[in-house]
Amino acid sequence: MTHPLFRSIPAAHLILDVALAAGFFVVLGLVNLAPGRPWIFAVIVGLLMSAALAVRRLSPALALAIAWAGAVTQMAMMLSPLPSNIAIFGVLYVTAAYGTRAVMWIGLASAIVGALTITGYLFLVLPALLGSGPAGFVSPFASAVFVSSVLAASLFSLVLSWTCGALVRSAIQARENRDAQRRAEIEAASEQERGRIARDMHDVVAHSLAVVVAQADGARYAAAADPDAAAEALRTISQTARAALSDVRLLLTQLRHREAEGPQPTLADLEQLFAQVRAAGVELAVDVDPTPQGDVPASVQLAVYRILQEALTNALRHGDRGPVDVRLSWWPERVTLRVDNGIAQPAPERSDGPGHGLIGIRERAQLVGGHAEAGAQGRLFVVTAELPIGAAA
Repeated sequence: MTHPLFRSIPAAHLILDVALAAGFFVVLGLVNLAPGRPWIFAVIVGLLMSAALAVRRLSPALALAIAWAGAVTQMAMMLSPLPSNIAIFGVLYVTAAYGTRAVMWIGLASAIVGALTITGYLFLVLPALLGSGPAGFVSPFASAVFVSSVLAASLFSLVLSWTCGALVRSAIQARENRDAQRRAEIEAASEQERGRIARDMHDVVAHSLAVVVAQADGARYAAAADPDAAAEALRTISQTARAALSDVRLLLTQLRHREAEGPQPTLADLEQLFAQVRAAGVELAVDVDPTPQGDVPASVQLAVYRILQEALTNALRHGDRGPVDVRLSWWPERVTLRVDNGIAQPAPERSDGPGHGLIGIRERAQLVGGHAEAGAQGRLFVVTAELPIGAAA
């Protein structure tokens, strides 16, 4: 388990940081710019600054603490600014780029406090400890201008380092957000595709089995009295089962390979659908007025086919075997449909609420921007839908 103080970074990055810190110490950590002060003081400060660089990406908080320890040690030893102090810029950068939110804002506070501390140490503390004054200024105004300039330069450089890190942090977060959004979109698309395939699977299997069951019952009763009718029923069962098997194989192929979309039903397939229902022994009356004008979007054609397929399947399974009326009206901006069938007595009851088919009817309509309703009205079960066409969609 990773300690909260440390980040998880590749071992190669840690080795590189340690190697760069070692080179930094050799080049800059041994330089002493404080005349009259022992070299060991500069070495100690250089070691601390180099250590802060070595762990800056592994633990920005620890690197900031070590850098502050080096700065306090430097001031306690009354040293002038050293080349190894450059490490402070790198530490402030990583606090904003890779630290936690608390470490990030502590880094900004450290940049501001550090600039004030540097200015106060150079122009107040250090001269007092060394017994010297701020000589070389012709007037207090010139002294104030110089001190203010040093303070502004220190504040600008330290805050700039922190700001660069904050910009990198923002870029990292933006990339992570884009990746998360892309994953969410892929997951949503996959879920929508699974839902579509599930609806198609239900429509195909439920309708085909309803036709098969109806034909099988008819063939069983007609086998002795009318062998030709039984043979015709068996032929219809065979054709329906083969078509259903082909559709199921296509849907399974889509589950394995999403690019294999395959052909979808259109308005031209409605006659075959009606023929299957009539072959199952249902008296079906279809009224199309007005007829389709111009090209109908493929999505609307598919929705109309699937809604009618489910409505007729429902009539086969739960109807009273009486007449079924289908009315389609193709207006310039919309299409309306209605399917009426008698309800078997007693009406079937479901303890788990509406079935998948009725839910699928509503979802099919919603997918193309329309709406659909299905329910009992007196002794009839009625399915109605209104779907927009073209610009209305």
